[in-house]
Amino acid sequence: MKQQPFDYDLDFGAIDFREHPELYRIGRGEQGVLLVEPYKSEILPHWRFKTPEIARLSADRILNLFEVYKNSGDFVGMDMARKFLQMGFTRSRRYANHRSGRKWSPGRTDILPPDVDPIKAESASIFHAAYVKAKDDPEYARLKALHLSRSPGS
Repeated sequence: MKQQPFDYDLDFGAIDFREHPELYRIGRGEQGVLLVEPYKSEILPHWRFKTPEIARLSADRILNLFEVYKNSGDFVGMDMARKFLQMGFTRSRRYANHRSGRKWSPGRTDILPPDVDPIKAESASIFHAAYVKAKDDPEYARLKALHLSRSPGS
């Protein structure tokens, strides 16, 4: 039951992954988060992290979508919601560490010194808690194992 790499060669504009979940590959981390439809279009409008209040509302909405997908046995939707929560954490953490969002110097030769933003750090904490809740959900784990067992080549 080995996790396969995300398949970037698929025609994402033509595939409805709700109708064809067998084509979905989990990949690593946030791979494909902005490609897999119809989930991207359902989740992306709720994804925000500018302030802790906005992040809390966003994470709650995305967790609610995670539950909706879970209640309908939709692993791909659950995984995409998990990816958006993870991305909320990683992006807000980047801006928490570097207010400009730029980690590297021009030419990518050196990592820039931290310029900490405590507001984004709180947003990152909110998203991290929601991400862990989704990632550690027992039904998510069960459906993930089932999805991987059905994937070709696993």
